[in-house]
Amino acid sequence: MVVAPVLWSTAGVVTRHIERAQATEQVFWRSLFAFLFVGAVLLFRRQNPRNIGWPGLVSGAMWAIMFTAFLFALSLTTTANTLVMMSVSPLLTALLAWLFLKDPLPLRTWIAAGAAAIGIAWMFSTSVEKAHVAGMLVALVIPVAAAINVVTLRAAAAKLDLVPAVMLGGALSCLVVLPLALPFQASGRDIALLAFLGFFQLGLPCMLLVIASRTLLAPEIALLGLLEVVLGPLWAWLGAGEVPAGATLLGGLLVLGALAANELPLGAGARVTRQRT
Repeated sequence: MVVAPVLWSTAGVVTRHIERAQATEQVFWRSLFAFLFVGAVLLFRRQNPRNIGWPGLVSGAMWAIMFTAFLFALSLTTTANTLVMMSVSPLLTALLAWLFLKDPLPLRTWIAAGAAAIGIAWMFSTSVEKAHVAGMLVALVIPVAAAINVVTLRAAAAKLDLVPAVMLGGALSCLVVLPLALPFQASGRDIALLAFLGFFQLGLPCMLLVIASRTLLAPEIALLGLLEVVLGPLWAWLGAGEVPAGATLLGGLLVLGALAANELPLGAGARVTRQRT
């Protein structure tokens, strides 16, 4: 599972080196290559991608939303802003798991949700450029879809293999943006970069997440997933000269602090419980 957020974190720095492809075309090519990669893996495993049931359809739709919204957000605001917005996913996941899976929701989670909301509100209040506000609003769609996806994966993990849902998400994302992506303008270099993102930043780590959801507890997955939030802005700074704004750093620290305070005790307690059983 550690490999997945490390691979996810490369998106910001790679997209900053794309020359001609606009956001819609970036979504199309990245999703297409993810679709092809996962499809090739399923073909190698001789797995029937149709046996996913309604949970697979829901998961595929959520993957498609995340695949599409992520690059749109990156085109409108900074990598750091996008990833900080996405970092509220663990809290939203805990809330949905409480509502639909009847998982316990301790007081510290409510406190963490309030602290995270303050951090995000601070970022919005100091982002005077309309483009950044729009980008952060688009980015907020991602953790909502991610939370629904994780709850769906948890609910179906014992019965279904939902790796094919990642392929479905890529296909849906391609079809949705294709009319907007035409006419194609990507250079050969752009396509090569987007192929890398489709294979190694999208297809492979999303498959790893599905596999990890079968054995790891949700708090453990959420905590490991925060590596993307830490590493993504670092790669964009080192590889593309994109320096995070002060408001993003402060708001991000509030969000990450709230998440750490919420997840660490729960993760430790869950591990003890699992060891006893």
